Amino acid sequence: MKLQLSRPIAFIDLETTGVNISVDRIVELAIVKVMPDGSRQVKRKLINPLMPIPASASAIHGITDDMVKDAPSFKQVANEVKQFIDNCDMGGYNSNRFDIPMLIEEFLRIGIAFSVEGKKMVDVQKVFHMMEQRTLSAAYKFYCQKTLDDAHSAEADATATWEVLEAQIERYPQIGNTVESIVKFTGEDDIVDFARRFVKEKGIEVFNFGKHKGKPVAQVLKEEPQYYDWMMKGDFAMNTKQKLTEILNRTLLKKG
Repeated sequence: MKLQLSRPIAFIDLETTGVNISVDRIVELAIVKVMPDGSRQVKRKLINPLMPIPASASAIHGITDDMVKDAPSFKQVANEVKQFIDNCDMGGYNSNRFDIPMLIEEFLRIGIAFSVEGKKMVDVQKVFHMMEQRTLSAAYKFYCQKTLDDAHSAEADATATWEVLEAQIERYPQIGNTVESIVKFTGEDDIVDFARRFVKEKGIEVFNFGKHKGKPVAQVLKEEPQYYDWMMKGDFAMNTKQKLTEILNRTLLKKG
């Protein structure tokens, strides 16, 4: 079987200054957009993060301050990136927990609304971990019988991720060959916020951390409105704060 697409899917890989979505920044971005006819479009950019790149991060991806000093900032390329992935489903390797949340956070920082509403998000790592428990390089060797020579090069990683998904579709008929069937299989279809501070239980958003864990968010906001202010002032991802505000506004509308 081959992946059957009803619309394009954009495989995204980011290299960053670190792994803290709230404070770290993108230094390289690559998107491999696969069209329903199987053709590909590739966009790759070095990004000036406007902050020093820690040596520990450079040791992983090989990108240094000197390499990005003349590169555009994310703000300068944001509209181009947004247009490239508009009307696409999204895919990646650990992308639902890192790459997509990081990308959304960068958009929010510069005041650009980027919604994943209606987009299917295929995390190839989730399929892999449910089946084999390996890293991307091992997945590439296992599924594609190839060596990922340029690991941590964003374009190479994004391309390898797409190839791994194609091989997974061949190997595991039970996951299906559509974006919808794969997302349903991996159970990633109903994300509230990417940091997983909230999750859905029986269709209702509940807290997934702290003293209110397991309680409906709307209920807590009604009973303890100061908790909203505490979270908005706290060190939470902007995407989490955005979703919290959406729930609050919906709750206030119901009260009205």
